[in-house]
Formats: sequence, C-alpha cells, structure tokens
Amino acid sequence: MSFYKILFSVLLLAISCSPVKNEQKPLEPEYEWDELIDTDLTKWDNYLSFQHQPGYDGTPPKDENGELIAPIGLNNPDYNVFSTFQEGDDIIIKNTGEYYGCLITKEEFKNYHFQLKYKWGDKKWAYRKNLLKDSGILYHSVGPMAAEYWRSWMLSQEFQIMEGHTGDFWSQANSAIDIKAYKPESNLDPLAHEAQEYLPISMNSPYRNYCLRSGNYEKPHDEWNTLDLFCFEGKSLHVVNGEVVMILKNSRYIEEDGKEIPLIKGKIQLQSEAAEVFFKDIRIRKIDSLTQKQQALF
Repeated sequence: MSFYKILFSVLLLAISCSPVKNEQKPLEPEYEWDELIDTDLTKWDNYLSFQHQPGYDGTPPKDENGELIAPIGLNNPDYNVFSTFQEGDDIIIKNTGEYYGCLITKEEFKNYHFQLKYKWGDKKWAYRKNLLKDSGILYHSVGPMAAEYWRSWMLSQEFQIMEGHTGDFWSQANSAIDIKAYKPESNLDPLAHEAQEYLPISMNSPYRNYCLRSGNYEKPHDEWNTLDLFCFEGKSLHVVNGEVVMILKNSRYIEEDGKEIPLIKGKIQLQSEAAEVFFKDIRIRKIDSLTQKQQALF
C-alpha cells in the first residue's frame, strides 16, 4: 500500500471517529416581561371565602344554628393561605389551599401572554380530601367577588390546573366562549381538538360550561410545569408544557336579558381550591398580535 493510500485511510478514520457537534437550537425570543412576583406580593390582592365541606351544593354556607356564615373577605391579615419563600434565586408562592379563594392581580390586562410555573404540594383539605388536586388561572376577571357557584371568584374564564386535567376550561358565573371541540354524547363532556368546529360553552349552553383539554401533558408531582396563556381580542390559547391543549374564541359574558357582552380584558386570579400548590416565575407581557402560527390555529 502506498504512503498516500495509508495517509488517506488514517484521515478517513479520524474524521469518522471525531465527535459530531450538536446543531445549535434556535434561542427563544427575548421578550420584555413584567414580573408579577415579589416577596410581599405587592401586585396582588387576596380574597378568601369558606372552607367548603363535602356535600356543598352551591347554597350560602350556614353554621350549626342555621345562621349564614360570612366569607373571610378581602386581604384579611388573620389568614396565611398565600405566602412566599426563597429557593435559590426563585421566589416561590405557597398556596396552602386551606380555604377557597384566590390571589387577584391589582391591575387589569388586555392582549397579553401570561406565563407561570406550578407544582403540587402534598396537602388536601375538606371538600377535596378524596378528590383530585385542583387550582386554576381565571382570566378576564371582572365584577364583584363570589359571583359563581363556589362564592369565591369573579366572573371570568378558567384555565384549569388540576391533576390529569390541566388546560381544561370552565366558565365562571355567566361567562361564555367558543372552543374547538368534539360534541359530547350522553353524559360525556366536550373534548377540545383543533380539527373540530367551535362549540359554545357557557352555563346555559346545550354543551354546558365545561370542556376537557385535548390531552394530558402534566409532569410528575415533584416537577415544575410551565403554563402559557395567550389572549388577544377575544381569542385565547391554553398551552401546557409547550403543547396547545385548547383553542378558544369569542370570549364574552351573557346578561340576564340574554345580551352578549365582549369579555376581552380583566384581572387575573389564581385559585385556592382545597389543595396545596406552589407557583413561581409568574410574568406577563403585552402582545400586539398572535403569531402567524398561532393565528393559523383559529
């Protein structure tokens, strides 16, 4: 074998054995976020109602003497359902869930991308002792507190946070919205899917006021989940760990006379719902439009 053939063989072997460099993944765009967490939760109010018991049927809670029980109320300093602690560089919100209620942003928002991370704690209380852990993001929140079945939250649209159901939708009070979903049969619930037509979802809809997300993308209990909520001019997207699980449009509420009013801005509530949950990296940014890819989903 000639010298050049030997040299060529050595070079070929060296090239084939050399490590292949990983392709550089494109970086996510750097957005200007408004961070919504500080140690004193200065950008939030809180409201607490009751510690609902098993058998609750939507009527005002009463004591053993049949007297109405007053809700705990707004920013009551005697209760510590919501608190913060430091973990490395992160400020974590601990929501004990012991009482029904919520954190409420002091500011209203319109046309935005909202993001948070959550993971479950270990405790469950009273009503949910034998049920799935539950919380939620209530967006476009308007009007008085305690406007819905649980007498705990404002009229709003819900991005559900729940074991196995994160991304589901509930209408709160008389809110309404249209969701791409399979029509339900018998006692089943609508199931979100991007290939389906829009169904009206509200308290008085033939499809009722609840819709299942298209799939379960929640991580194990000891891991942080990232939720993204995109809202623009009455349209919204529920995104769980990077997966779009629901496509919604025509956000509105319905007055007693049946008149429909657009519901496209409001405060954001984070639910306390009888289960311990932790939040971090809560932030929001204003958007001027949905991306071309997002628009195509509608």
